[in-house]
Amino acid sequence: QEHAMESGGGSVQAGGSLRISCEDSGYAFSSACLGWFRQVPGKEREGVAAIDHDGTTNYADFVRRRFTISRDNGKHLLYLQMNNLQPEDTAMYYCSRQHKPTTCHPDFQWSFGDWGQGTQVTVSS
Repeated sequence: QEHAMESGGGSVQAGGSLRISCEDSGYAFSSACLGWFRQVPGKEREGVAAIDHDGTTNYADFVRRRFTISRDNGKHLLYLQMNNLQPEDTAMYYCSRQHKPTTCHPDFQWSFGDWGQGTQVTVSS
């Protein structure tokens, strides 16, 4: 059952910024570990960032302090602020919540579910 709806994607030039959002209508949003993932056609989906119920964040190494994940529990919203975007960041971006009890980290994609339709981010050089 789909609970998540991503938005905010678009096209930017290299070095630009975007903030994408995810509205999650699922149960117990404030206590969930939430994550952002991305996928390029023909490649496997990869983890980008995750944020736990207490605000603890974890990022994939390739983010290199360019991206910031945040959440608004009152509005059931998850955000990903992306700065200094590069062409290799071009992908469909998905939000998800963790369903299996393990570390809240984007490396543990197997523990996430309830995928949305995604929002496309395109970065031109």
